[in-house]
Amino acid sequence: MTKFVLVPGAWLGAWVWKGVADQLAKEGHEAYPVTLTGMGERVHLMSREVGMETAISDVLNVIRYNGLDDYVLVGHSFAGKVAAAVADRAHDEVKKVIYLDAVRPERVRTPQAGFDPTKEFPALTADKLGVTLTESIIDAIGKDVVGEKRKWMMSLATPWPVKLAKDPITLSKSYDGVREAYVLCTLSGDPVDEIVAGKWGKLEGPYRLIEAGHWPMITKPKETAEALVALS
Repeated sequence: MTKFVLVPGAWLGAWVWKGVADQLAKEGHEAYPVTLTGMGERVHLMSREVGMETAISDVLNVIRYNGLDDYVLVGHSFAGKVAAAVADRAHDEVKKVIYLDAVRPERVRTPQAGFDPTKEFPALTADKLGVTLTESIIDAIGKDVVGEKRKWMMSLATPWPVKLAKDPITLSKSYDGVREAYVLCTLSGDPVDEIVAGKWGKLEGPYRLIEAGHWPMITKPKETAEALVALS
């Protein structure tokens, strides 16, 4: 039995992991889906101060208050940097970090993974607190989210707090001993062949490919769960 702490990416909450969590439970594993402050059922807590320190605390508190150790930490999309920062601080407890179509950290001591979302999302103005999920964003990186699944996703998606994008993380030497693995999605628009070949940074562990866009937990929950178990 493996314990999985599941951290969702932008616009999402613990709700997005339902299919994966159900599949993991069928196979005898435990799943602890996280909702980061400002999104999902915690959308009412959105504020200008919600940033990476908030997100890191969200995950560390799920771990602490569920009495978890020797768990697999899964970070999806931007939450790869959340998972990396949590693993850095809880390196004695985490068994492995799996990056699910996610930001993959470098083993360096300098700030990384922060960016200005107003440059990537032209409709976002500097005074807005969050980036809204749009149909065009889904079409760009997750065309396989269609029909009822897309309706479900859009009905529950909440704005992504801007500070979560802007805030960088700085890893310590403690992260150097953390074990990594990766799930890469072949339909999300990333150059998967180049990533596997190491052209976008060395992969520090094993990987699995899923023929899906950026949200395989929605479109292929069974395959996603199977990949997580295989890599754990």
